[in-house]
Amino acid sequence: MAVNPNLAKAVDAYFTKTIVAPDPALEEALAANAAAGLPSIDVSAPQGKLIHLLARMTGARKALEIGTLGGYSTIWLASALPDGGRLITLERSAKHAEVARRNVARASLAGKVEIRTGAALETLPKIEAEGLGPFDFVFIDADKENNAAYLEWALRLSRPGTTIVVDNVVRDGEVADATSRDPDVVGVRRMFEMMAREPRLSATAIQTVGAKGWDGFALAVVK
Repeated sequence: MAVNPNLAKAVDAYFTKTIVAPDPALEEALAANAAAGLPSIDVSAPQGKLIHLLARMTGARKALEIGTLGGYSTIWLASALPDGGRLITLERSAKHAEVARRNVARASLAGKVEIRTGAALETLPKIEAEGLGPFDFVFIDADKENNAAYLEWALRLSRPGTTIVVDNVVRDGEVADATSRDPDVVGVRRMFEMMAREPRLSATAIQTVGAKGWDGFALAVVK
């Protein structure tokens, strides 16, 4: 049965109103992102709350986010960490990172969050060299072409029990098309192939519909 996209958005709005609950800092972050001309590709409110709850359920104290954008998901994740917790988030664009810094500060989370600017594949080796791992929770939501490389780094910076979440892995169903030449689809498929052969990971993937269309996320735990 085909899903009515307007109805799917209405369901997300209902969930947000009833159980997610509005948060002024998050709403202001989205408004600031739009005012700055950032692309509207943040996670939805129910998805953000899911990341938040997963981090809380796993007892995460140190988290790594690959792909900050304007800091909307950053706020969700950082707010799940306990006092003394730390989130390092990586953003390629200096403009996006500056918007994110203002949003995080407005949410009173600057003390928990460090935003590093630059290509993640250049920043991640520095994080390893500084001995900042292992991380308890890793959220990957950056350019999909490099998903397999990001997953490899997540493993290098993990410990047994680390939770890894990867966003946007369904691609409107195109992930099932082995003939696709779309770089994002190819990148996601390479990541899944790596997950399948990686003995250190136990993983699954979930399809979602809602305000962000037909997509989904992968969830893995380091054994």
